[in-house]
Amino acid sequence: MLVCWRWFAIVRIADALSLSYGELMPEVQSQSDAATEPANLPTLPPEVREQVFIVIPAYNEGEKVGGVIEEVRTLYPNVVVVDDGSKDESAAISARAGAMVLHHAINRGQGAALQTGIDYAILRGAQYVVTFDSDGQHRVEDIPALITPILEGKWDISLGSRFLGGVENIKASRKMLLRLGVLFTRVISRVKITDTHNGLRAFSRRSAQRIQITLDRMAHASELIDQVRDCGLPYGEVPVHIRYTDYSIAKGQSSSGAFKIIFHYLFKRMTS
Repeated sequence: MLVCWRWFAIVRIADALSLSYGELMPEVQSQSDAATEPANLPTLPPEVREQVFIVIPAYNEGEKVGGVIEEVRTLYPNVVVVDDGSKDESAAISARAGAMVLHHAINRGQGAALQTGIDYAILRGAQYVVTFDSDGQHRVEDIPALITPILEGKWDISLGSRFLGGVENIKASRKMLLRLGVLFTRVISRVKITDTHNGLRAFSRRSAQRIQITLDRMAHASELIDQVRDCGLPYGEVPVHIRYTDYSIAKGQSSSGAFKIIFHYLFKRMTS
């Protein structure tokens, strides 16, 4: 009965916001769906790739981060890894893989690591900044699709969406959690996007300069959406492909972690 009432409340909110069921709960493409995507993915010329800085936050990611950096650097030489107080060899492995490595003396959280990396990329002259996960979930092949609309002047911020693209090995519980995150963002932030906690994003230089993440930990993703909405620059979503593995699932957010994110985000909104 409690579940029924919760769902009824969600549908009523959706009605108030004039959202259809498909908008409220967009389907995630399965692995077989994603396999049909066109092979002629966009590419970027070398002179543009040299202006792109890939920012990768890392906390105890020694098992995966080296391979992620090597894969990215086959096309994008400017990789910035922010070692967020790791207790393993993440920093040393990242340096050996060819990344520029920044250090937090203590574990501050992914939001703080991203802001450190974005600030550094701007100081180094980045014209485009891409945020990229260190656990192997993101694909290098999706980066041109994020950069191209910015390069063409269509908008300044590209937000990756697995709901518009594809996903491998997603569990039903994770899918529902992501869908509820979309609903939360549409109700609280009044931003009609299809994927709210996707770490694969791209920014023009001027938009990156306007981003100032103040929530150090995972609630930064909701804060960032608010800043994208309020920065005065156009933005859009781009289909991307997310690869869930046993490793990334184990490192991911639990349901209890999601409630902590909501609390931290709402507390910041009420006190700022």
